[in-house]
Amino acid sequence: MPRLDRSVGRDVHIHDANNTNVALGGLVLTPGVTNANLYLMVEILVIFTNTFSLQYEGGTKVEKDDGPLQPGKYFIVSAGSFNVTDEAFLVRTISHATGTRVASFCESVRSRDRKCVISGLNIITLGGIDIWDGFEASHIFPLAYESHWINNDYGRWVSIEPPRGGTINSVQNGILLDSVMHQLFDNYFISINPDDNYKVMAFRPNARGIGSHHLDPGYFARPDAPLDSVLRWHFRQAVLANMRGAGEPIFEHDFPPGSDIVGDILHGPRAAARMESELFGRLGAQVELFHRAKKA
Repeated sequence: MPRLDRSVGRDVHIHDANNTNVALGGLVLTPGVTNANLYLMVEILVIFTNTFSLQYEGGTKVEKDDGPLQPGKYFIVSAGSFNVTDEAFLVRTISHATGTRVASFCESVRSRDRKCVISGLNIITLGGIDIWDGFEASHIFPLAYESHWINNDYGRWVSIEPPRGGTINSVQNGILLDSVMHQLFDNYFISINPDDNYKVMAFRPNARGIGSHHLDPGYFARPDAPLDSVLRWHFRQAVLANMRGAGEPIFEHDFPPGSDIVGDILHGPRAAARMESELFGRLGAQVELFHRAKKA
């Protein structure tokens, strides 16, 4: 099957003013993206040694304001040197939190949110029983990379530790999403920018028309709310995935019966990293049971 490319449909292109023929990256423009948003994303995408500004193709300076971003070419102007960052990107696949070590995580996220935080879709209560069909307690920082979480001491951000499962399973690393939003979130097609009043950024159009709106800041003021630092990490990953160079690969996740899933992964881009993420996402609960059995 054809492989999707994050650069398809880009109508915003970012260039070095001193080397206008080579694009450093770009963006598929969606409603609500502002000039100030572009400045912030360029600061993630590029490492500068001095201050910088952006110019339109005609040489006019782009103001760092809330004016709507326009399609076209944008040029970075700086008195110092700069380079596109080589910051690591963590390949991510659609994940589902299952198993006993994440049970308290799911319960805590459900109890706190009771609706999709991004779409606003509410759960249904029937006969006093909450119906959770189509809603998923989602890790902001992926559970598949717990070793990365531990090695970089991201647990230092957490103030509410779960009864089991480690700090990565804190409610502060979780968010309740409906299944569509979960797919978009895990694929880095949507993200929440805590540094722009919790604005939902869409990095490509979606069928729901989700993006550009601000979430309730009161929700994020709760002591058990998702952490700004974790949301900021996810937003950085979304910028790197979608804007750097030609963008990171988009992986197929809806395999029809009889598909050679392993073959598709092994012959595709980022095979080793994707295999690791897929195995944990699909077999996480079984892996946990295996390790428990070994210890018994």
